[in-house]
Amino acid sequence: EAGQADLDAAALFAQVVVDREALVRHIRNLLQTRTQISLEELVAARPLRQGLVELIAYLQIAGGWPETVVDEQTTEVIEWQSEKTAIRRARLPRIIFVRN
Repeated sequence: EAGQADLDAAALFAQVVVDREALVRHIRNLLQTRTQISLEELVAARPLRQGLVELIAYLQIAGGWPETVVDEQTTEVIEWQSEKTAIRRARLPRIIFVRN
């Protein structure tokens, strides 16, 4: 979906503190019983509680994960809803975290 070109991501992070270690633990816990998991599956198992800023944190974690696969041929839709807004959606290529 279209967004604002002048969006300041730092402003998002200043408003909400995301527990990145909790997200990493979530990924590791689910990877204990499987060899890989997609971002969509992670969010299905534990819905985004902090909306877009939490999704961005997952993307940052994926960028530093020892082995991540990005499937550009497959699109996933990640949905979330905050207390004050309607359902929001982000369309992304499939991001897969692989157990190392």
